[in-house]
Amino acid sequence: MGFADFLTDAGVSMLESWLTTRSYIAGYGPSQADVTSFKALPGPPKVEKYPHAWRWYKHMSSYQSEFSSLPGDPSKAYTTYGPEKSEVTMNPKDAPKAAADEDEEEDDDLFGSDDESEDEEAKKKREENLAAYKKKKEGKVKPAAKSLVTMDVKPWDDETDMKQLEENLRIIEIDGLTWGASKLVPLAFGIKKLQVNLVVEDEKVSIDDLQQQIESDEDHVQSTDVAAMQKL
Repeated sequence: MGFADFLTDAGVSMLESWLTTRSYIAGYGPSQADVTSFKALPGPPKVEKYPHAWRWYKHMSSYQSEFSSLPGDPSKAYTTYGPEKSEVTMNPKDAPKAAADEDEEEDDDLFGSDDESEDEEAKKKREENLAAYKKKKEGKVKPAAKSLVTMDVKPWDDETDMKQLEENLRIIEIDGLTWGASKLVPLAFGIKKLQVNLVVEDEKVSIDDLQQQIESDEDHVQSTDVAAMQKL
C-alpha cells in the first residue's frame, strides 16, 4: 500500500502510526527512504498531534547536509515506503503507547528495538549504528560564545603619544582576545581618545581584567570605558 499523501491528515496519521514503533522509515539507520519522506512533508508535523513523526522529522533535520550521501535509492517515491496493508492504524491515539522519551532512551531507540527475536546480524548492525551515532554526537563541539566590544581609551592630555599608547595596548595577549580596527576620536581641547574594537571569548576573557591591564600603562592611559558590546 505505502504511505498516502502527506499533505493530508490521513497521510501524516499513517506516518505517525508507522513511526510509533520505528526510528526510521526503513532499516536501522537514516537512508534515502527517510530523505524522500522528509522532503515530501510541507514542514514539521504538529508535535501535539503527531509526536513520533515530529521526533523523526526533528532528528532527520540534523542530517540535511548529508542527505545526498545517505544509502538507498533517491529515485524511489516516498509512497513506495510504509505499510503494506491497509489496516495500518490511521489514528495516532490508537497506536501502542511509546516508551518514555528520555534522552538516553531515545538514543538507544534510534536504531531499533532490542527484541530477543532479533537475529544476530540485525542486532550487530543496530549496535554498530548506535556506536557510530553516539561517536558523532559526542564529536559535535558547541561554538564558544563571543562578544564584539568597542572600547574607549582616554589619554592624560593632548601631548600624550597616542601611537605609543596603541602599541602598548596591542602588546597585550590573552587567550580568546582578538584586537580589531581602531581610530582616534576628538574629545576636547585638542585631546583625542583611542577607540578600538576587539572580539573576546566570554568564558576566557574578563573585560574588567583587560581594562585594568590597559590602565596599568599609567604614562599614557588615564581611563578606559566600554562604549558598546554585543553578542556574536
